[in-house]
Amino acid sequence: MYIPAQLLTYASSLAIDLFRLTLWLALLSGILIPLERIFSLQRQTIFRRQFAVDLGYYFLNGIVPKLLLVFPAALLAWAIRHVMPAAVLSVAGHLPLWARLTAAMFVGEAGYYWGHRWTHEIPFLWRFHRVHHAAEEMDWLVNTHAHPLDIVFSRLCSFVPMFALGLAQPLAGRSLDVVPLLFLLIGTMWGFLVHANLRWRFGWLREILATPEFHHWHHTKDGHHNANYASMLPVMDRIFGSWYLPKEWPTSYGIGEPMNSTLLGQLASPFLPDVPQPVEAPAPVSAD
Repeated sequence: MYIPAQLLTYASSLAIDLFRLTLWLALLSGILIPLERIFSLQRQTIFRRQFAVDLGYYFLNGIVPKLLLVFPAALLAWAIRHVMPAAVLSVAGHLPLWARLTAAMFVGEAGYYWGHRWTHEIPFLWRFHRVHHAAEEMDWLVNTHAHPLDIVFSRLCSFVPMFALGLAQPLAGRSLDVVPLLFLLIGTMWGFLVHANLRWRFGWLREILATPEFHHWHHTKDGHHNANYASMLPVMDRIFGSWYLPKEWPTSYGIGEPMNSTLLGQLASPFLPDVPQPVEAPAPVSAD
C-alpha cells in the first residue's frame, strides 16, 4: 500500500512529540509527585478526580497549541518586521542571548499578564479560560488543564511585545530563534511548580517569583480569583493593582458553576450555551 511521504513525515513528527512528552511526564512525575506527598498542602490522592482528563490535556496541549500557533505567530512576526523601525530590531537582534532572554522574560510576562487579565474581564475570553479554573483539586498536572485556544491566546499576548521590541526574531534569517522557545519552556516548567499541591511559601522570594501560595489564590473559588495574574513575576500584579496574598491558604478551588466532567465536553463548552442555574425560592415567611 502506498503511503504519501508527507503523511509519513507528519506521523513521524507526532510520534516524536508523543515520545518527548512522555519523557517529560516521567521526569515531572518523578520530581513533583514525591514532593507533593511529603509537603502536601491539601490531602488528596495521586489519582484524584479528573486525573485522567488532566492527563489527556497534558498530551493535547503539548501538541495542538504549537500547531495552531504556527500561522498567527509567523503573521505577527512578519507584520512587526514591516512596522517597527529596522534600527530597533537590529539593535535588539545583536544583543547577547542572555540579555535578549532576560528582557524577553520581562516584556513577555507583561504581555502575558494583560492577556491573562483580559481572559477574566472579557466574557467571551472567560468562556475558554474558565476551563482551566474549573479544576477543584490543585496539583502540578492542573497546569495543562486548559482549553488549547486559551493557551494560544495567552502565548500570542506574550509574543507581541517580544516580537515588537526585536527580542525574539523568528524571521530574521537565522535558522532558529531560541528566545521564544526558552521563554515557553521556562514558563511551562514554572507553571507546573506554582500549580503543585505544595505548602511552600518561599519566604522573601515570593516578592520576586510566583509561588504555589501566590497562584493558588488565583484559583480560589471566592472572589479573589480575579487577582495574581502573573505567571512568574508578581511585580506585574504589584504595578497594576491585582496583588493578593494573605497569610492563610485558600480552602477551595473552582468556578462555582457546572462544568462537563469529560475532556470532549470541556473542549466544547465555550461554544455551547450556558445552562441556566436554578434560582432557589425564598423561604416562606411565617404569619406569626
